[in-house]
Amino acid sequence: MKRLAKRWRNIQSDDDVDDKFSLPTSSDFHPMDTEEQEELVRSLERSLAHESRFWRRVFAGMLCCFVAFLVFSIHGQTTMPWELRYHAYFMDEIESWIVIAADWAAVLVCLMAIVGLLHNSGSHRRFLWLSCCFGVLLAVFWLYNMLKLPKFRWDVLWLPLGPLGGAGFCLYVDTLLNESSEEVRKLRSYMYAYKSR
Repeated sequence: MKRLAKRWRNIQSDDDVDDKFSLPTSSDFHPMDTEEQEELVRSLERSLAHESRFWRRVFAGMLCCFVAFLVFSIHGQTTMPWELRYHAYFMDEIESWIVIAADWAAVLVCLMAIVGLLHNSGSHRRFLWLSCCFGVLLAVFWLYNMLKLPKFRWDVLWLPLGPLGGAGFCLYVDTLLNESSEEVRKLRSYMYAYKSR
């Protein structure tokens, strides 16, 4: 890369003012040697690892905020049952302890997604899939109870979709980051592979 940058500067300084912005032709380039390739791949790996850690922490942090809200919701339902409006809709349909259990299940779904997202390994990736499966079950539970209400309440649609959406989004982010790292691994394996033929 450094050699290419030097050539680019030399071409720009040697040419006339009219040709100042011309691109170098393909004959001006030479294949990168092994050290340059290794340096490029290492810099891509470092950059990808840094970005992966950053985005995993960002999405895990957002899900942690949702977990904190759910814990507040559990505390509110435990100390003052049916005082929170989004729980009060279900007062005649289900018992208070079932609402609390459903909120704890939502906390569990989110925590499993956080663990699966922050620990980038094959065994922890199962946590992401499990959180999505449990999120679907929780969504079915809440949607069933929402459909039993006399009037469908759109303002509590986050109850079924919140944990499922969080788990699904974490799975999506993990898949994207793993695909990117797989591309860098392929690039490392392709380095001068044609020489071995």
